[in-house]
Amino acid sequence: MTKDKKVRTAITRESFSYFFHFYYAHYVKFETADFQKEIIHLIEDNGSSSLFVVSFRGSGKSTVITDTYPIWAILGKQQKKFVIIFCQTQAQAKQHMMNLRRELEDNDLLKKDLGPFSEDSNEWGSQSIVFSNTDARITVASFEQSIRGLRHYEHRPDLIICDDVEDCDSTKTREGRNKTYQWLKGEVIPAGDKNTRLIVVGNLLHEDSLLMRLKEEVKNNVIDGKFLFFPLIDAKGDCLWRGKYPTDGDIEIERRKVGNEIIWQREYLLNIVPDDDQVIYPEWIQYYDEIPECVEFSSGHRPHTEVRIGVDPAISKSNVADYTAMVPGLLYETEKSYRIYVLPKIINRKMSFPETIDMCKLLLETYKVGGCFDPMFVVEDVAYQKALPDQLKAEGFRRVMTTRPGNQDKRSRLALIANLIKTGQILFPREGAEQLIQQIVYFGVEKHDDLADAFSNLVHSLVENKPRFAGVIRI
Repeated sequence: MTKDKKVRTAITRESFSYFFHFYYAHYVKFETADFQKEIIHLIEDNGSSSLFVVSFRGSGKSTVITDTYPIWAILGKQQKKFVIIFCQTQAQAKQHMMNLRRELEDNDLLKKDLGPFSEDSNEWGSQSIVFSNTDARITVASFEQSIRGLRHYEHRPDLIICDDVEDCDSTKTREGRNKTYQWLKGEVIPAGDKNTRLIVVGNLLHEDSLLMRLKEEVKNNVIDGKFLFFPLIDAKGDCLWRGKYPTDGDIEIERRKVGNEIIWQREYLLNIVPDDDQVIYPEWIQYYDEIPECVEFSSGHRPHTEVRIGVDPAISKSNVADYTAMVPGLLYETEKSYRIYVLPKIINRKMSFPETIDMCKLLLETYKVGGCFDPMFVVEDVAYQKALPDQLKAEGFRRVMTTRPGNQDKRSRLALIANLIKTGQILFPREGAEQLIQQIVYFGVEKHDDLADAFSNLVHSLVENKPRFAGVIRI
């Protein structure tokens, strides 16, 4: 191969593995790992099935998939005509373009064997590389750029690569996650053609992130493709790249170099963990075994108790809809303050509107006291949720309350009651509240937050009307 141009071009056009290891040998600092060979093997497949790759930082995924494969896809046997690479920001797009262009300009052997190449910039607000010898193009663009109707002569994009189109900020809210997903489904995929290949590279930043949604779609055969998941250390405790990290000591050195446990867990072990601004910590959760009986205070005053049920209704029972969540809690007055006992009959399921009404009726009967004291149902007074309190009142419910979040977002509402959890003024049952605890502790990375919303409705309806609670959280 080193002596005969015809031999090496014939081999490297046929094999992406040879192409990468020959023309890009300067990137190969360590023995190629098995997981990298698997990625390369799937890339070489001439089909159009999608590929979704999640692997640890420093694994070489972007070097192989984003900076090298597009060139081979055009010059090699796949003969792609229009490759488009998407990044989240313009800065990232420019960096990938620089990486591509640098090799085409400075890699003398690649240029002599497979060139000439020419550059075209500022087209569609992005940068492009034109391969004049094959009449093909690579365009790099950012997430915010419109690509509707994008063509290179008669060619629609036949290879689309999305590299890190999400970050922690874009996945923090459901609106942000939906926006990225709808962008992929509504703009990116339709921009291609029948045999266009889609490759998405990134990390798992949230249980409901783009790659997690794509993973579920592959699992449920909604889309045709393969999902690859490569943490530095797998579930068996084995390091996936011993060529780079020969010993456990080398892994520990890397871990210390990172210095931040959250980054290590997320970027290297691929665990979905909250940011540094976590609202509720697991060690704050305190439990009760039984609710104490009401005992008359020394002043002769009998403790006040009442049940309230925070409700967060969903729109529908469709697969994409949220769950309807109902969290009951008992307000219990003590000599000095109030305490909330979260009750274990927590509801979290997909329900139609009539089923939601029936469930409220069941909870009404469950928590009625002495046939005359009804529980209070607390529903947030926004958008479609307004219909539920109106219907409950029409059905004869005597105690229905609506709350308004005002300018506070969900995270802020949960943060306002965090100290009540930390100081033990809100207690959880030993069993029956596992999903609720999961959602409030991992708020921001959990796929659903409906129980957390219902919980916030419940607590805020109590603290906003009880001075001794208000003093604790200062609202």
